[in-house]
Order: sequence, then C-alpha cells, then structure tokens
Amino acid sequence: MSKNQNSFIKKQKAELKKRKKKEKFEKKLERKTQPKSGDLDDMIVYVDRFGNFTDTPPEEESEKKKTPNQSNKNTRTTNFKSKNHE
Repeated sequence: MSKNQNSFIKKQKAELKKRKKKEKFEKKLERKTQPKSGDLDDMIVYVDRFGNFTDTPPEEESEKKKTPNQSNKNTRTTNFKSKNHE
C-alpha cells in the first residue's frame, strides 16, 4: 500500500510542477506583451512633505523661510555648568 501512496504523491508533485511552470510562462508572456516605457519622467517619483508619493514635483518654498534657518546653522552655542567637587 505504501507503494501506491508514493506513486500518488509523485503524480501530485509532477502535476503541481507542471501547473507552476505553465503559470510562470503565462506571466512571462503577459510581461512581454505590455508596452515598455523607458522614459526618465515616467520613473521619477516625488515625495511630498507628508511622506506620500506623487508624480508632480513639490512646490518650492519661499526664500524668506530659508534664510533664518541658514544663519542659525553656522552658529554653535554650548552651555557648560561648572561643579565644585569638595
């Protein structure tokens, strides 16, 4: 009886393998039939300030908002507290 089970399992595996191979071949044909677009504009995706992907470029911020931040980046302030150890 174990011989019958082994042959049954082998047939199932072979059938599954054929089915997967057929599905893979069909997917391959689908990919080949779809038009390809190699334009750089089609591949570029922008990220908005909320982290969502968009096809349109983000709006540029005004220069007034950028100038205060740039002046503060170059200055460095540190606070030191002296402790007396007795």
